[in-house]
Amino acid sequence: MKRNIVYLFLLMTLFSSCKKYLDLVPKGKIVLEEAEDFHKLVSFPNRGYATNQFMYLVDDYWMREAYVIGQTKTTDIFNFTYDSSVSRVVRFTTSSLYNRVYVYINQWNMIIDGVDNSKGPDSLKTLAKAEARIFRAFDHFLLVNTFAKHYNAATAETDGGICIMDKYDLEAKPVKASVAEVYRFVEKDIDESIPHLQVTPADPYHPSLAFAYALKAKVHLFKKEFDKAEAAALKSLEYNNVIFDLVDYAAKGGTAAIKMPAGTNPEILSIMFMTGYTEMNIAYSQNFSPELRNLFGATDARFRLFYNTTNASFLDIGAGTTYWSARHTDYFYPSVGMRTPEVYLMLAECYARRGALDKAMETLNLLRSKRITSPADAVLPTPATEVETVKLIINERRREMVHGFNRFWDLRRFNTEPAYAKTLERRFPIVSTAVPQQTYTLPPGSQLYILPFAQDVLKQNPGLTINTNEALPW
Repeated sequence: MKRNIVYLFLLMTLFSSCKKYLDLVPKGKIVLEEAEDFHKLVSFPNRGYATNQFMYLVDDYWMREAYVIGQTKTTDIFNFTYDSSVSRVVRFTTSSLYNRVYVYINQWNMIIDGVDNSKGPDSLKTLAKAEARIFRAFDHFLLVNTFAKHYNAATAETDGGICIMDKYDLEAKPVKASVAEVYRFVEKDIDESIPHLQVTPADPYHPSLAFAYALKAKVHLFKKEFDKAEAAALKSLEYNNVIFDLVDYAAKGGTAAIKMPAGTNPEILSIMFMTGYTEMNIAYSQNFSPELRNLFGATDARFRLFYNTTNASFLDIGAGTTYWSARHTDYFYPSVGMRTPEVYLMLAECYARRGALDKAMETLNLLRSKRITSPADAVLPTPATEVETVKLIINERRREMVHGFNRFWDLRRFNTEPAYAKTLERRFPIVSTAVPQQTYTLPPGSQLYILPFAQDVLKQNPGLTINTNEALPW
């Protein structure tokens, strides 16, 4: 019997718990009867994934001194000083990231479960389900890599993960799955989606085959399944291998001469945000560290085009920090989504991991040739060892993949390997003499690299346990 799906079109109230995962206040109702309507719902232009609860746990970000010295401790300050002395559950009454992502997952489930009963061609129904499923995979992957341990083949079956939401069911009472179970679910969604996706989707907010294979490569890379990651990365590049040439762009005048708003950059595989479409307009509020700044050379077009080091209104002059200064209407940068440069970087790492160091550097230098204005600086020689090669790739990932989850996730995954594990060290303040300079450190095994579930979620679902050893406030 055909059923109509009543969908609350404006998703304005956040996901309230892992137990009851839809609690919406409607501003209007739309009865979905056509497959086309379901397919349109996949396109979600302003999807936002908040990074505020972990942003300053990485070595790429920096806080202005006036925002720390003499201020009441906030989550940002706790993270910036790597302070694990107080349970974060006490401070995390809610999590906009966790709640919002499950709202998105609920939307994908509604499409997957409801489209078959709609009017329209079966081909469109199949496409809508495949597109929703690949985004459902992305969202579960994002959650498990933020609220659980990084994947470890030896312990993943017993490591606590997240709740898997695979049905549009308002009465669902899910339990926490293991990290391994979440990864299997993600891989299944990806593999079932790929045969039905399009090379060129309806708009940039629908997922493409290039994006799906890029996500598949990333999942395998995080599992250290480098052969599978390499194959998926190569497949992604079959569908889109374009690297936007920033060297040529800079020579033509950059953002002052040519605007690159959303949807115009051919290297972008998916458009997602930390906060929203215009977020890069306030990127000056998020300073980058002296360490990251020093990774850029004088001939790096990325730095020359998009960063500011002289504006005393937004920087502590003398601290050696910088900020992203390009507005979203001048040059669009998808802070959370994927781009072809990431695919090339994943491929280069896979080559290095299997000892094909020349191929790794050839791939890395291909990207650098589109980023470094001096040909002599762009081409790096092949190191003697795998470790040295991977470290070059790690540094290039930091230059190329700023903002979003990238550095946080990379620290987590590389910290599982002694050759690449890093103890973060931050000496602060640099300019002010109002307080003594201190050195703050974050060891590779710190529990801070796993976000705990917030109080609202834990109270709604008492059976849900956090994946850290932090104390609960009750």
